[in-house]
Amino acid sequence: MLKLVPGALTILDKNKYHANTPPENEVRLRHLTVDEALLKLDQYLNGAFMVGLYQIKIIHGKGTGTLRQAVREQLTKHPLVKSYRPGNYGEGEEGVTIVELAQK
Repeated sequence: MLKLVPGALTILDKNKYHANTPPENEVRLRHLTVDEALLKLDQYLNGAFMVGLYQIKIIHGKGTGTLRQAVREQLTKHPLVKSYRPGNYGEGEEGVTIVELAQK
């Protein structure tokens, strides 16, 4: 069953999917300050590790590159991060960073 909501499309079914809700393997940091984004990123990395995700997508946007640089510097020294790379074509390219998390 489809229900139109101003600004969003909501599909009502047993999964209760909402178009505005990001998938659990992605975190959106666009439009946040660097401090806000790094705090949210750290909380997200810890949560993603605890639920057993092995790969996540960080959406930081292209912009001036300040947020992207801060995020990648944080990933370099984070103990739960095994590796990371810029998004490829179709993944968001320089607007996203793909992260492989350490295994439990």
